[in-house]
Amino acid sequence: MTPNPRTQPLLTSPVHQALLASRDSGGGAVACSLDLGRTTTTVVAGPETWVWNAQAFPYLARCRERTVYYWDGDDFAVASRFGSGLIKLVPTDWGPPTFEIDGIKMLPTAQVSPYADAVRKVGLIAPRGKIILDTCGGLGYFAACCLQGRAQRVLSFEKNPDVIWLRSLNPWSPVVADEPALSLTEGDITVELPKLAAASVDAVLHDPPRFGIAGELYSQTFYGELARVLRPGGVLFHYTGSPNRLTSGRDLPREVATRLQKAGFSVRADGDGLLAIKRC
Repeated sequence: MTPNPRTQPLLTSPVHQALLASRDSGGGAVACSLDLGRTTTTVVAGPETWVWNAQAFPYLARCRERTVYYWDGDDFAVASRFGSGLIKLVPTDWGPPTFEIDGIKMLPTAQVSPYADAVRKVGLIAPRGKIILDTCGGLGYFAACCLQGRAQRVLSFEKNPDVIWLRSLNPWSPVVADEPALSLTEGDITVELPKLAAASVDAVLHDPPRFGIAGELYSQTFYGELARVLRPGGVLFHYTGSPNRLTSGRDLPREVATRLQKAGFSVRADGDGLLAIKRC
């Protein structure tokens, strides 16, 4: 039987190095995190294996940097899959991981924890008591912060099944079965959005992949649909970043703002995105 990934250890290079250092110095108890920084636990490092929760685990022959390893019941495996592209869970110095698609990082990590970044952005839409549309669920950090902020309901969509699988491994991702206010639909938001009733959500969080990967999520048609499902006075946070501004001179945030205004929003810049209010 496949073990529940949420009850099994996750290894990264710094943790593995700490285990090896203890083993090589004679062994004994090691305080470390086996859930990417959420908690600290105690591991006993022995000469051949290390023991946690009365179970023995092997040391890795090679533990690579920027890699998360999960226990699959028989051995440690890399938390990655190759479907439409290489999807990989990537550790950060902050604890909460990011993920990559074909080597492209999907969440900010250079100056801030991706989870702390989600906390700030969710705060912009004031989730308490609201029905929130989370268009591109990713690892679920927006959804988790909405739930912590007492959202009435979170409607989250994620197109890639391999990303949803990464969520099942990630201790920082919300568990849908434990969160009655959260629904997670595996589906393309451009297909699912027209199925939602008009004026049925109070706020929207839109954190799409880069324009070059998913240009349809930046289209006038898509923004029109967001305006349709959002109640008058409702708020939208749209991550844009500033891709290629230095190399091509393209101003994507300005292009997006123009389209949002045409769709019926008042728009202002906020950090690495745009905050938009649907005009009444």
